[in-house]
Amino acid sequence: MNLTRIAQFATDVHPAAEYDGFIGWVLSLMETLGEVGVGIAVLVETFVPPIPSEAVLPGAGFLAYESRMNVWLAWALATLGAIIGAWAWYGIGYAFGRHRTRAIVGAVPLMEHEDFDRAEAFFARWGGTAVFVGRCVPLVRSFISIPAGIERMNLGKFTWYTFAGSGLWNAIWIGAGYIAGPAIKPVLEKWSGVLSNLVLVAIAVLVLWFVAARLLRLRRVRAANRAAQDAIEDAVETVVETVTDREIGPDTPVRRTSDDQPN
Repeated sequence: MNLTRIAQFATDVHPAAEYDGFIGWVLSLMETLGEVGVGIAVLVETFVPPIPSEAVLPGAGFLAYESRMNVWLAWALATLGAIIGAWAWYGIGYAFGRHRTRAIVGAVPLMEHEDFDRAEAFFARWGGTAVFVGRCVPLVRSFISIPAGIERMNLGKFTWYTFAGSGLWNAIWIGAGYIAGPAIKPVLEKWSGVLSNLVLVAIAVLVLWFVAARLLRLRRVRAANRAAQDAIEDAVETVVETVTDREIGPDTPVRRTSDDQPN
């Protein structure tokens, strides 16, 4: 094997291959997709809330520290992905109105009507500030755009608040990965395999907790609804029986039909 072949083989090895396990795979995938992949990840998170952008953005910052990604372009595309996702939910609220949009949110797996109600109450109280702050709150940032669309908030104003909130949030997390790069790199080079297993366990625990909490809450809500329905039915039945007993009591004269008349 000559030097040319050796050099070609070296360039064919993916730069992130020095890291093992899940962390190495994520970094390799992010580097392969590039800055566009960061934006797509943030956009997807808008519609699949259990996938947190906080798990992606620091990795982008770390790759930028290693000069494998442009930090400003990663930030810009991540913010653009957040804006596009916010526009989508804004459009749904604008087009369908409150009741139909609430039904759509409730039909999304693992989502509840209460998620919509909380976002709506938050927006009703704070208005445009809710859009800015809501972009930094998990779950809320996925749905805060809906009441803005329902209330026909000015699209330019909505876009500005979304840009400001998402831009700040993305800058914090990408910047954290970039700044922590010198401390993270030697740790990853030595312990990336072990850390990958810990990350996978943590992700699995968080996902299971989220799913279990949602299912238990849904079961409690359904049980409460059934109990309320049974209570209403019992109350109606009691009222009907009371009214019937009063109408047909011991002192109520009995009306005779023609057949009951004496000959």
